[in-house]
Amino acid sequence: MSAARGLEPGVVQRLVDASLAEDRVDLDVTTGSLRRWIGVRQGQALLTARAGGVICGLSFARAAFVALDPDARFQAELADGDRAAAGQPIATVSGQLDALLRAERTALNWMQRLSGTATLTALAVEAAGPHTTILDTRKTTPGLRAAERYAVRCGGGVNHRDSLASGVMLKDNHIAAVRQAGGTLRDAVAAARANVGPATGVEVEVTSLDEVQEALDAGATALLLDNFRVEDYPPAVEAARAHRARTEASGGITLDQIATVAAAGVDFISLGALTHSAPSLDIAMDLTLG
Repeated sequence: MSAARGLEPGVVQRLVDASLAEDRVDLDVTTGSLRRWIGVRQGQALLTARAGGVICGLSFARAAFVALDPDARFQAELADGDRAAAGQPIATVSGQLDALLRAERTALNWMQRLSGTATLTALAVEAAGPHTTILDTRKTTPGLRAAERYAVRCGGGVNHRDSLASGVMLKDNHIAAVRQAGGTLRDAVAAARANVGPATGVEVEVTSLDEVQEALDAGATALLLDNFRVEDYPPAVEAARAHRARTEASGGITLDQIATVAAAGVDFISLGALTHSAPSLDIAMDLTLG
């Protein structure tokens, strides 16, 4: 799989710098205690996948090492979005030995976390098949959304709304607020369409087949089918297609359920788990002595 649309270098550097500061690499008392042996010596280390998965975060690892040693040389054997087998080399880094030791955890944290998200996304994409798109959600780690969304792209998924400014989604609490003030769902959809213009769609969250029809009649261009029963997906999809509206299934859908939900004909399946529950991919860094 080729690498997804990348991140701005400035974004990567900002996140890496914050991670290095958090780890107090300037006051590494362990490495400092070994100055007699480490000194200004040069070293080399190998980054290896201990488990199979989709690699992501190489630019983060490179930035961590270079931040502590501007002359560090980072040679990647794979690209973000590539699959690695267990035991496969990912990259070699060489430079000042103390910099390699101090940056190790920051580099690995980024690669392990982002590779885990990319790997889980790839599994979801495979389970969904060619006719249903896997989306992420805004359930991201505060401050890390850009990186986690990039990892989703590396795994073959597609980003949903980047922020509240990226599109209209009338969720249950929006609708409840309008109704408490005396309005209707039709009023809410009309107000949203008037606010954003005809080129921007309006997605409405629904939890039953009755709400599906109500939202479509109100002018929704997409439906968020939240926590639907499996048997209710086909009629919801049929009704949406009759109105030329798209359907997105969401709400606690597990990896084992994706194929069944996709077979019901939904256009999208959104998974918060991609960014809030993906297990990290096991990646190791080992110094090579010589």
